[in-house]
Order: sequence, then structure tokens, then C-alpha cells
Amino acid sequence: MVDLGSNSVRLVVFEGSGRNPLAIFNEKAVLGLGRGLQNTGKLNEQAVPQALTVLERYAAVARGMGVAPLEVLATAAVRDAENGPAFAAAIAERMPGVPIRILKGEEEASLSADGVLLGFPEADGILGDLGGGSLEVVELTQGRPGATASLSLGAIRLADKAAGDVGRARGIAEAEMAKQPWLAHGKDRDLYLVGGAWRAIAKIHIAQTAYPLSIVHHYVMPREEVRDLCGVLTAATRRTLERLPGAPSKRLQDLPFAAVALRRLLRATGARRVVFSANGLREGWYARHLDAAVRAEDPLLAAGREMALRFARDPAMPAVLAAWTAPIFAGETQASAALRHAACWLSDIGSHDHPDYRAEQSFLRVLRQPGIGLDHHERAFLALAVALRYEPELDAAWLGTARALLDSGSQRRAEMLGAALRLAYTLSGGTPTLLRDTELQLGADRLTLRLVEGGGLFAGDSVQRRVEALAAVLGLAATVEVAPEAAR
Repeated sequence: MVDLGSNSVRLVVFEGSGRNPLAIFNEKAVLGLGRGLQNTGKLNEQAVPQALTVLERYAAVARGMGVAPLEVLATAAVRDAENGPAFAAAIAERMPGVPIRILKGEEEASLSADGVLLGFPEADGILGDLGGGSLEVVELTQGRPGATASLSLGAIRLADKAAGDVGRARGIAEAEMAKQPWLAHGKDRDLYLVGGAWRAIAKIHIAQTAYPLSIVHHYVMPREEVRDLCGVLTAATRRTLERLPGAPSKRLQDLPFAAVALRRLLRATGARRVVFSANGLREGWYARHLDAAVRAEDPLLAAGREMALRFARDPAMPAVLAAWTAPIFAGETQASAALRHAACWLSDIGSHDHPDYRAEQSFLRVLRQPGIGLDHHERAFLALAVALRYEPELDAAWLGTARALLDSGSQRRAEMLGAALRLAYTLSGGTPTLLRDTELQLGADRLTLRLVEGGGLFAGDSVQRRVEALAAVLGLAATVEVAPEAAR
């Protein structure tokens, strides 16, 4: 699909129709179509021919890739400009046969909400999607959209309205948001942020704090830290902004006004923290093309399954692993159980890698995967558990990212799960039929591995060593027993 915005034009091509959108082509041109619209009522005359050239290229790329369906979604600049219809007609000539939708503000907000909910199914709070021409806001209550509004407070339009004066922009933004009293329903809830200018603020904070994971999606900032950083950005000179670590050069002009809009939205909502989302309108468009059953899947488990189907050996193994590891995690919460099941799906994704790099490759693959439903804690936990399944050096520097994101209890749980997975694969060679002939039993002071007599498995040195390693993590003694087949 093509996202034709007030500031940028982007072609995104998604592969397949899985629960987690996988963009295999993503190209953006920052043209500023909406710059000056507030004063002239028309699209930026210099940007129009550039946009048509870019769109013609996108049409050729999409044809070459066999993209279907393909659609152009035009947002605030095109819908508000006097020459918007003429521009849409010119696009139709350059992209024959491609549907062009000029979205109303409420439609844009609804698509953004669908995109956010694809990655945050239980989102609860206020969504804000900041573009160049408008700010879409939606109330989300435990995953269900409610009140919606489209405000003319995009970063470009706000700057034009205020004639480049940050002080005036504050008053304009505050007055616009005051017309939506329901925004106050966000008090002490989350504020979900979408849009490139706001993601730029997250990147600056990540760089400033030396945060160990450079992924904006699911990045969280407390209310006061957001206020402080926005205060710095609104007061900064262009030269100061250029020197900020992580500040994208193409966003510098808009950053102070994006910060004004964010600080005023934070005040209007009373949100306790900000959660950044890389998902928005484009992912919402993708979501509406999914089967209802696929869309309803748990994104965490779907991400694990999708990666396993690409990289692992036997899709029957994860379910057997989940049942086999359950005895050592008695009393786990529903969320912890879901993480364990996801780790079982991911446990064999290094099977085709070089043996010397399986642990590290699997770790990085999990930590940086495109799964949109994973927060940073979940990424770190799964990456650590899967890496430990391959028995790396425990002081390997690359494991530091996960350890920095996890508390001691989560690290220990990942170590337990990694040791259990390592034992399971040592026993069975990754064969579910063989693993079913074994069982873990947890006693008050002892871990027992039971093997079925005549099942073809025996407790050789490698198995005994890994049983003892798992028992040590659990703080127990280790025993291996061979049971008659009838006892199973």
C-alpha cells in the first residue's frame, strides 16, 4: 500500500497474511506536500511534481513485485487542499487501475487504531497519531476503540498556524484539544503514540539514556521524562537539535512542534506514561485484509510459530516441549505460560546455522524479530532462553542486552527454561516421538528424569550432565530412572 501523507510518501509491501505484518519493502520520500497548506489552501507546488514522479516509481516497483492488493491512501494534505482532487486525478493517470482513497479524518483515526491494536491487543488509554497535517486521537478501552477525533495539529500544520512560533503553537494546540473533553479519560492510563516525528523523540531518548535495545516499538517513557524532553526540544535552537544524539536530520524542522503537541496531549489526557508504537495506519490497512481468525490470534504465540515455520525442523515439536517442560513451572501465571510456549516454538530456530554461532544467531534473531506483539521484556526473555538452549558462554558480551532488560527473577526463569530445552533436545534429537517417551518429575528436593524401558533412549554422559545442570538451576538434586513401558 501507498501512504500519501502531508510530510512523506511511502510504499510498504507486506509479505503473506500472517498475524504479524512482515514488511519486505519499505521506501519513503520526504516531500512536504502539506507544507504551506495552512496559508495557501493548496498542496506545496514544488512537492507535487516530485510526488507524482515518486508514485510512478512506486507503481512500477509494485508491478514488478506482483503486489496485490495495492491501494493509495491519502490523508490530511490531500483531503484538505483545494487542488487535492486534481492531484488525485493526476495520480490516477500515473498509477492506472490502482484505487486511490482520500481518507476522512475519522477513517484515518480508525485505521490507526486497528494498527495499534494489532500490536497492543489489550491497549487501554488514548491513542495519538501525529502526521504532518493532522493529529488523530482515539480512546481505547481494553482493546476496543471508542471516541475519535481528527485535529488539525499535525507538525507541519501546527508550525504554519503558529507562523513558526513555538509559544503560539502551545496556545493553538491547547485550544484544539480543549474541544475534546473526553481526552481526560486518559488520566492515569497509557498514551499510545504513532507517527514519525514522535518516534524521533523516542529515538533521541534511547540515545540519551544508552538504552540497550534500539527498537522504538513498545518503548515506554514515564510521564515526567516525556515532559522534560519535550521541554528541551521546544526550547532548543536548530543548532542544538542537530547535535542531539539520535535526532533524525529530516525531522529537525518539525521536532519542536511535535514536542509541543505531545506535551499538550500529555496534559490533556493526564496519562501516566507514554508507549510508542511503530504500528499505525499502514498496519491498520493490513489488519483489515486479514481473516478474522488470524487477526484474533495471540500475537506473541503467532510470532513464535511464524518464525519456527521459517527456521525450525519439526512444527510438531513445540507442543510436545510445552507439555514436557510444564512440571518445572507449576503455578506459573497465564502470561508466563504464554512466554514459555513461545520459547518452545522458537527453541529450534538455530538448527540450520553454523554450530559455533547458533546461540548468538538465535539470540539476535529473537531479540530483533519483527513480531509486533512483543514488548522489550518479552523479547529479552525469549532471546535469553533460546540462546541458553544452545549452551553459550554465560559471560558472553552479547547476552548483556537481555540481562540489562530483565530483573533477576526473569533471568533465573529464562535460565531454567533454557536448561530444560537443552536437555529435551539432547534426549530426543529434536524428535517429538522420542521426547514423549521421557518425563520430568519435580519433588521436594529432587528432579527426576524418567525414561521408558526399551524406548531407545539412555542416560549417557551428555544427558546426565544436562539433567544435573537443570537440577542445579532449580536448586535440586538430580536422578534418572528407567520405568517399564507399562508404567507410563
